[in-house]
Amino acid sequence: MSNILTIIRKNESNPTLYEMVKLLAAECRNCAPITPMQCISGCKVYKLKNELRRLSGTMDNPNYIKDLFNVLKNETRLLILQAIVNGRYSVSQLQQELKRTGCSYSQVTISEYLSPLMAVGLASEARDEYYASSFGSRLTELLGCFPEFAQKIPANSECYEETLLQSLLLGPKTFEAIEAVIAPKIVSRTLKRLRSTGLVKTSRERSYIFFYKSKRDPNKEPLTVTERKIYDAVTYDGLSVGKLSREIGLSKRVTYRYLRRLRGKKMVFARRIPKSYRLTCDGEKLALVLQNVQRLVEDTWESSQQVMQDAGGVIIKMGGLSNNAFLR
Repeated sequence: MSNILTIIRKNESNPTLYEMVKLLAAECRNCAPITPMQCISGCKVYKLKNELRRLSGTMDNPNYIKDLFNVLKNETRLLILQAIVNGRYSVSQLQQELKRTGCSYSQVTISEYLSPLMAVGLASEARDEYYASSFGSRLTELLGCFPEFAQKIPANSECYEETLLQSLLLGPKTFEAIEAVIAPKIVSRTLKRLRSTGLVKTSRERSYIFFYKSKRDPNKEPLTVTERKIYDAVTYDGLSVGKLSREIGLSKRVTYRYLRRLRGKKMVFARRIPKSYRLTCDGEKLALVLQNVQRLVEDTWESSQQVMQDAGGVIIKMGGLSNNAFLR
């Protein structure tokens, strides 16, 4: 199947799997097999269409996205997937390949690792040899952008972490806003996990209090020298007391006292900004990988449905995948 990807890359930078079928179908016109069996056994179009037909049934599952990510969140499975992307391997050959990476497993254990990969359409088996599907090959390329994928998010989960990471790509969110994304009862636990793995960060303070300069004319109120100094330092965009005290060279306690006086004279006003959570650099990288994987799944689903339609099958416009997306 890797040969298929090589041929496609020469023709188009990032085609969908359905476009790959169309591109490869053009080769069929110039193909002159000796026998019909040779055509079936060696035809790339036939193999890719069969893969998409199988994926159509596999992805028509309300829990497909969750199942897919739980399969991927295992370092040994990812090592096996990376190996079979490059060629066909028997279980004994995979055993030797894993030994080179320092992993020693029995053939029975390796077979157990392979089963979930095949169950979600990432791998296939023929004549006791295992290889990555076109879908599996593309997905492996995406995961290569973040090698620590399996280490950063918990295995065998409900994928709350993945959901939240993608949500935070849109910008920082408060605790209350996050409760609208995932179930409120698991927000604290999910945030704790993401912070412990360095994917999400926030300030230590529970909330920020910013002081803003009002539009009141300062000439209408008598101000002391210190009040004037603090008033001039406050901006219309707002400043925290910590930053303000550093700028004017006074302690926070003294700064607060004078700010209270200025608030009494309606020269400044305060606004509380709730604590928010945002992605770290690693968190943003992983969230982008998750987003791209989901797009690949959706592209593969749509391609499989188009192949089914071409074959006279029934299109499932609102199949299981429509309920699988992390974000809509």
